[in-house]
Amino acid sequence: MEKPTIVSASEWQEARDELLKAEKEVTRAQDALAARRRRLPMVRFDNGYVFDTPEGTKTLLDLFEGRGQLVVYQFMDNGPDDYCPGCTWLTNNVPVTGLAGLAENDVTWVTVSNMPLAQIEAYKARKGWTVPFVSSRGTSFSDDCGAGGGFMLSVFLRDGADVYRTYNTTARGVDRLTPYGRQEDWEDSPPGWPQHPTYG
Repeated sequence: MEKPTIVSASEWQEARDELLKAEKEVTRAQDALAARRRRLPMVRFDNGYVFDTPEGTKTLLDLFEGRGQLVVYQFMDNGPDDYCPGCTWLTNNVPVTGLAGLAENDVTWVTVSNMPLAQIEAYKARKGWTVPFVSSRGTSFSDDCGAGGGFMLSVFLRDGADVYRTYNTTARGVDRLTPYGRQEDWEDSPPGWPQHPTYG
């Protein structure tokens, strides 16, 4: 197997410094893109869906669990005993402490699938997952989000009992997608957005 070229310490540092400049340019470009994302308009979204959950049926508003923002990952339904490897990989990599961190920023995470709840629960148990899963089977939620039979990440914001969609994506680029972003004071956010000191 080929390995990187061996150079002196000074040559390595020069190459590293050049790469760091490019990395910082990408970081600034991502920050600017995230600022644009926080300025997207929102669209009212139906709240009439009924999801099957281990605790009984819930509406989209119920899935917020009283918080202001909701991130929904739509796990593909490939049929009985056939599970999307990409969705499985993503769910395997949701940190155990990740949901609590989101909750501190007024964000609830839930994974939704058109799979029947019993199939979801069996797969969750097999994989040892603790992330919340609900079933949208029998509803038009997946189609209305634009996921169809595929996967999607959607972000919702609520204003009282009204639910709005603020963002969605079906591919890479899922950093700081909630309408209020990371809510840190360095972010370029509209006036009045909740923000706190980055390390405070």
